[in-house]
Amino acid sequence: MLSEPRSGRLAAWGNALLAGLVSPDDCVLAIVGDDAVHRVEGLPGESGPVGLTLALGRLRALGVSGLRVALPAPGHPLGLSGPPEFNARALEAEEAVVCHGVAFGLVPEVYAVGPDGDVHVEVVWHVLPVREAPPADVPSLGEAERELAEALREATEVLSRLDVAGSGPVAEAAIDAYRARAERGREALAPGYPPRAVRVLELAQRVRALVSLASEDGHGAAVTSGEMAARAAALRPVERTARRAQVAAYNAYVEERERGVR
Repeated sequence: MLSEPRSGRLAAWGNALLAGLVSPDDCVLAIVGDDAVHRVEGLPGESGPVGLTLALGRLRALGVSGLRVALPAPGHPLGLSGPPEFNARALEAEEAVVCHGVAFGLVPEVYAVGPDGDVHVEVVWHVLPVREAPPADVPSLGEAERELAEALREATEVLSRLDVAGSGPVAEAAIDAYRARAERGREALAPGYPPRAVRVLELAQRVRALVSLASEDGHGAAVTSGEMAARAAALRPVERTARRAQVAAYNAYVEERERGVR
């Protein structure tokens, strides 16, 4: 139940490719995942959609040195820097990739293709101009880890007090998430990322899974409108904190380059 946005896969494995740590074939396989195919449309010099291998090579030739992630939500333009047209497309998709070194961004459009029983997913990444400015509301890795741990402790206390899941599996899942920071963590990001980014991303994914579980109808004992409102109020800041932590983890590669660590 761990969530991995397509923008995260594109940024993480694209960064590994730009650094020369993975082959183009391995990079594309990791980005596409369970989807049927990914294409890139609007790339300078191309009249139509092209494959990921060509697109990533072209972006590097144009001067792209890294890729960042944005995970915006209504009222929270997380990771975005404008212009409004790009922000609106990214908000509709709930994710985007922003290039470092060249003022481009990529927003995915997802299609379900095929007859019933044989449906597959195709993705088109639209290349759009972006504003060269610091991304909105992205914390450092250290800040993200501290905020996430604190938010998770608070949510666990609130959900336990509300007896959200009756027998307590939601609260138990939260505690397990907090203790299992590094479990399977090395599979969470592409080669080249610092261990702390792997740890933060794994915990953020687990927390978002917890929020999704606790938000679903039928999983809790909170049945009155007041209890449901209390549950929503408790989970809202946790989900926001987890998204911020995910973005911080995916963007750690570029942040290290900017600080001269690489």
